[in-house]
Amino acid sequence: MVPWGGVPVQKPWLKQNNYGWNKGGPSWTPTWPAAGGWNKGGWNKGGPPATPYQRKPIQTVPQGFEVDPMARHQGTVQFYHKWKGFGFLELHQKGLVPGDRVFVHWRQIQSDDRFPILVQGLEVEFGLQTWRDWKAGNSLTLRGTNVTAVGGMNIAVQDDSDAQEKTFVGGQHLRYTGTLKFYTPRHGFGYVIMDQGYDVDPNVPSELRVETQEVNAGGKKPCFMENLAVEFGIWKDNKLRYKVYNMTLPGGHPLTQDALENRISMGAITFTGEVAIWNWRSGWGFIRVDPSLTLPPRVLAKLAQQQAAAKQRGKQITQEKMMYFRKPDCTPGIMLRQGAQVTFQLYIDDKGAGACEIHGSMMGA
Repeated sequence: MVPWGGVPVQKPWLKQNNYGWNKGGPSWTPTWPAAGGWNKGGWNKGGPPATPYQRKPIQTVPQGFEVDPMARHQGTVQFYHKWKGFGFLELHQKGLVPGDRVFVHWRQIQSDDRFPILVQGLEVEFGLQTWRDWKAGNSLTLRGTNVTAVGGMNIAVQDDSDAQEKTFVGGQHLRYTGTLKFYTPRHGFGYVIMDQGYDVDPNVPSELRVETQEVNAGGKKPCFMENLAVEFGIWKDNKLRYKVYNMTLPGGHPLTQDALENRISMGAITFTGEVAIWNWRSGWGFIRVDPSLTLPPRVLAKLAQQQAAAKQRGKQITQEKMMYFRKPDCTPGIMLRQGAQVTFQLYIDDKGAGACEIHGSMMGA
């Protein structure tokens, strides 16, 4: 192949032959025509090719940089990628942090939407925390935490955004019923079999794909589910594929862990303790509650029931107040190890009592 100016090249539109893909040999520099060249996003018809795109470097802070964990800041959503679940917030107060902006992850958004999202230009309120970012050479960076609307209200923007962007079967608020075959958070999708008897377009399949952003988990990360009765809408993407929209339990109840496991929260009261057992391979452990604390009567009753059942199975039981927990009950980024000091809330379920909303030392703290 001998294009432009008589210089042999190897298919420059392939990434391995383009800028940044030189693996051990001299750099490839094509001779570009005076009237044009290849440019990011298409043909540049007015001159030489543009400089290859460079990602904006991650803003770091000096070692020992401190933030007030109780302070609240206001800012504007500068950018947010809803499918990847992250973005950047620009602070109104200039000079407080390097670059006047911080990274935000969807798990830190306090939301009434089925899947927490932000939209560009939205005014928000948030806290700050330091974070070790391996993408920046394990440097110390900043992240936004506990992101809310200004004034502390939960954010709710998804329905309005969907009304403008999606094409629905029968309308945005029309609901269908069916059975969730499975949903796996690891891969971010699952499949639903729609109940028979609905008068829908023959092109709509009886088995529909559901993706993470359409699993209504009450603003939290969805867990693994299978063989579950559900309710949902149907939408059609730009490739004319029919998919599940806003999947919930029958009656519109979010697919939260509390609902799926019959959990009853003991409220927002925070307790302290230390990690007594942590099985990181299986993702479960026990927290030893601070012995000076008094637990709610319903929790004590469940613990007694739990210990009695364990004794029947031949287990050796101590008198310590030990709370079972799993990895999904922990704050993202928490550093778990035996002896780590943590704070947590309590719940009871059919099997006993446990700890949730577990906070402690963060990876970037």
